[in-house]
Amino acid sequence: MKITVFGTGYVGLVQGAVLAEAGHQVLCVDVDAAKIAKLEQGIIPIHEPGLEPIVRATHADGRLSFTTDAAKGVAHGEVQFIAVGTPPDEDGSADLKYVLAVAQTIAEHMDGYRLIVDKATVPVGTADKVTATIRAALETRGATHEFDVVSNPEFLKEGAAVADCQRPERIIIGTGSERAEALLRELYAPFNRNHDKLIVMDVRSAELTKYAANCMLATKISFMNEIANLAERLGADIEAVRKGIGSDSRIGYHFIYPGAGYGGSCFPKDVQALIHTAESIGFEPKLLKAVEARNAAQKEVLFAKIAAHFGGNLRGRTIALWGLAFKPNTDDMREAPSRVLMEALWAAGAKVQAYDPVAMDETQRIYGTRPELTLCGTKEAALVGADVLAIVTEWQQFRAPEFKEIAQALSEPVIFDGRNLYDPAQMAGRGFTYHAIGRPAH
Repeated sequence: MKITVFGTGYVGLVQGAVLAEAGHQVLCVDVDAAKIAKLEQGIIPIHEPGLEPIVRATHADGRLSFTTDAAKGVAHGEVQFIAVGTPPDEDGSADLKYVLAVAQTIAEHMDGYRLIVDKATVPVGTADKVTATIRAALETRGATHEFDVVSNPEFLKEGAAVADCQRPERIIIGTGSERAEALLRELYAPFNRNHDKLIVMDVRSAELTKYAANCMLATKISFMNEIANLAERLGADIEAVRKGIGSDSRIGYHFIYPGAGYGGSCFPKDVQALIHTAESIGFEPKLLKAVEARNAAQKEVLFAKIAAHFGGNLRGRTIALWGLAFKPNTDDMREAPSRVLMEALWAAGAKVQAYDPVAMDETQRIYGTRPELTLCGTKEAALVGADVLAIVTEWQQFRAPEFKEIAQALSEPVIFDGRNLYDPAQMAGRGFTYHAIGRPAH
């Protein structure tokens, strides 16, 4: 099948590459000429494990192409994916200007039937707006081309997006059109052979399904962080509690790890957007507001622990920081807990020596060159001359470090662990003062 994908971010590029790998002819369209030029050279603008070899191979085979020519994109595919960004507006709502701009472009250039697929995370009712935009543009042209607009939300995890796309747990299709459903069944047939993963529903239910899924996961994280704060004050160990409740099949072990708060491009934005949607129809989303509030407070926990250790006076102190990305296996720093911590430390007069396996360039892009931030080439280099160590991202290489080297490099053998990577009793045995999340202090 011939497929056009508008947008070459996490969703569009991964989806396009994996569809091309399955044998479809995919053309990716983006307004960013510099990004398209790099993609043509096989240079991937994001860090996503496994993506680069697929892009290079499918591009070399001619199944994956890139262009800035929107008209060419509309002419190419009967199926048109909209995978552009929906950044949060000032009020927390999802900004649909890019989605509707693509819809306008498709309507201005389409010369026959097109299936328009909302792949981006969009509020309930977006398909109606896309339909209205296309219909109005066609009327202006005096054209009567048929089209369908469907919701087909993505469920990709950054850092595992390629695998999620290749082996989806479910494929949600929001449509009432038999023609659209048949086309999407054909499109996804290579990914639907083991058992039928397609779940077909009405458009609005599909749009809400995406938000409900992300908000449910965010709720589990905030709930666990709430219990972790309670455990800490009651003298309980949240890791023991986690194992105890996770063994219940109704709860499970996924997304019940306490930490420094959730970040990234999805959970914070989607919780805010669903809150705004609820309030816009006169419904108060009490639980969602609490999830958001707990997460905002959780991002301040590590700083509070560090400040308390130094008696509230951080001026002149240097903090080694391991982990900058909001999660492992990505360079994404949007809403990352590390940013909240660093900015609080700087405001208090401290300096930061930071290391992350892949997010150093992104950190440089965000903060530039500043005297209170040193980006170090290795995790060991970040320790040299620092007073204490703070861990914010649970990268695999941080799980079994050389503790003697850490103790020797730091002014004080103190670790503030925002991801509970180590055993408190073992750390005490090694001579460390160890502050974790929801665990008795050692």
